[in-house]
This record gives sequence, C-alpha cells and structure tokens, in this order.
Amino acid sequence: MIIGTGGIVKDAHLPAYQKAGFPVVGVFDINAERARAIKEEFGLDRTFESLEETVSQAPLEAVFDIAVPASAISDILPHLPDDAGVLIQKPMGEDLEEARSIRELCHGKRLKAAINFQLRYAPYMLAARSLIEQGAIGEVHDMEVRVTVGLPWNLWTWLEHIPRVEILYHSIHYLDLIRSFLGDPQRVYAKTVKHPKMRNLASTRSNIILDYGDTVRANVTTNHGHEFGLRHQESYVKWEGTKGAIKVRMGLLMNYPKGEPDYFEYCVLEEAKKHPTWQSVPLEGSWYPDAFIGTMASLLRYIEGSSAELATCVDDAYKTMALVEAAYESSARGGIEV
Repeated sequence: MIIGTGGIVKDAHLPAYQKAGFPVVGVFDINAERARAIKEEFGLDRTFESLEETVSQAPLEAVFDIAVPASAISDILPHLPDDAGVLIQKPMGEDLEEARSIRELCHGKRLKAAINFQLRYAPYMLAARSLIEQGAIGEVHDMEVRVTVGLPWNLWTWLEHIPRVEILYHSIHYLDLIRSFLGDPQRVYAKTVKHPKMRNLASTRSNIILDYGDTVRANVTTNHGHEFGLRHQESYVKWEGTKGAIKVRMGLLMNYPKGEPDYFEYCVLEEAKKHPTWQSVPLEGSWYPDAFIGTMASLLRYIEGSSAELATCVDDAYKTMALVEAAYESSARGGIEV
C-alpha cells in the first residue's frame, strides 16, 4: 500500500517493486488525478479515495509505504493499524522535534518501521561495503562525498519557501551513509548557504565536516547550482584505507534527471608493484530504482523474521536526524572570527 504518488514513487518506488516482484495492492494520494495516472502507468489494481479507506481495506499483513513530504508523516502514522509494517520516505520529519514525535508514534503503535535511507543499498555502496568488510583496503581513515551538479530544483516546487532544504533533503543521504560505514561522529562542523539565483530555496550548497578524532577524515561537499555543463560536474563517494581505496561515481545526479553512467573503481596497494593500479568493476543497477529494492526487502525480511536486524529502523534513523540537526545548529552559530 503506497501513500503518496509524487515523483519519487513514479521514478523509484514502483519501478523498484516491479523489478523485485513485490506486489502493490494500490495507491492513495490527496491528488486523486495523479494517483489515477500512476495506477494506469504501472498497471495497478486500484486507487483509494481517502486515507481511511486505504487503511480499512488493506490486507491484514500489508506493508504501508509512506512517500509524502516530511511535514505530513506525523498526521498519517496515527491512522495506521497497530503492529503494521511501515517504510517511511526520508527525512524523518522536518527537524529533530518532529523526528522524536515520529519515533514515539512508531513505538506507541508497535510499528515495524524503517526510514527509506536507500543510498545504503545502491549497488555500488553494497560493493564498497563488501570490499571493506573483507579487509581489501585495510583500515578506512578517509571518506569523502563531493557533489557538484546542476540540479533542477524546479521539479520539486513544494521545497520552495520552507526553512530547510539541502542538508535535510539531500545531504542527509550522505550523512546517513557515512554513519553506516564509520559510526556516529563526535562532532559536526557545517555551513549551508543559498544560491543567489535560487531565492525561493533556503539553501542548495553545503560543507559538512564530521569529527571522528585525529586519524579519520570525513566530509560532505555539495553544490547543486553548478550551471556550467557536464565538463566539471562531479558526483562521487571515495573511501581511502591503509591498504587501498574505492571510488564510486553516482551518475544519477549528473545531467539530472537523465543521469550519467555510474563507475565503481578500487585500488589495492601491493608491495610488488611500483605504481598503484585502479581497477574498474561493472555493476548491475543503480541508485534509482535498485536501492529502493534494498530498503523494502530489508523491512520485509525483518517482518517475516528471516532477519533480526532492521538497519534503517526509526531508532537508527533518529541518530541521522540528530546529525542533521547538529549540522544546522553549527551553520547557524557561525565560525570563529579572524
């Protein structure tokens, strides 16, 4: 059961579920015309006329996929059946107070609830995690995310005039990803700023440094206002370890929404070789839609009992939201005058 039929559902949720063979009972959206269009495009059985009808006519073991703006999540959760399975599109509310309320609602209703931090499950992220867990690049001491692209923010008009944009709706993916690899940082230093040509948006560019002590460097740098073509666009995550390095290009964000090819490369230092050599590995799938299979599959396995872990459960997602909140607080406080 999908609640909300915006662009993310059309571009990622439904293509992912069709690819994985996950049956979709139906969809509901307050925009009934959009819901009917989605139903026809994906050959779904039905749409629902209201949230109450969606819940009352859901099969007993239905999983609810909530894909609505963050401000609407707390209004929907009380209507769901107790003990239901729920996948909630990120972010987990618009700020930490809302995240806390969502967590309490989920606990109070005993919901098996996860937040859709799907970047963790992109094929290239799974490949990187596998190499790192095998010890292929040694001890990871550096993780960097850099995004310099021309994102067409006009595709999401509902983001206009809200107080938080870039970190809450985009860099949150990278903060969650870094947490999943390195754990929780000790501190965060951040600055997020507007673009002079995008005055309706709160911010579209951010610098975020995560403090993991004296030997580990982790940072996120994003600029979504690079309007100068593909030549110098960048969109990558890089890990460096004591024995090697991994770099992946997230092609989806470049030339969006068309996207560019992904790349997965790694380098393992060998004493017998004088010069480091990078190897390219072709991978099937991408962030959209394949990573969305991962978050739903993780929840389904947890509900059926075949997995004891729910990696993006609301309790873990709350920690990502706390990191987002800390980044905004750091940005507001400002730096040290010189």
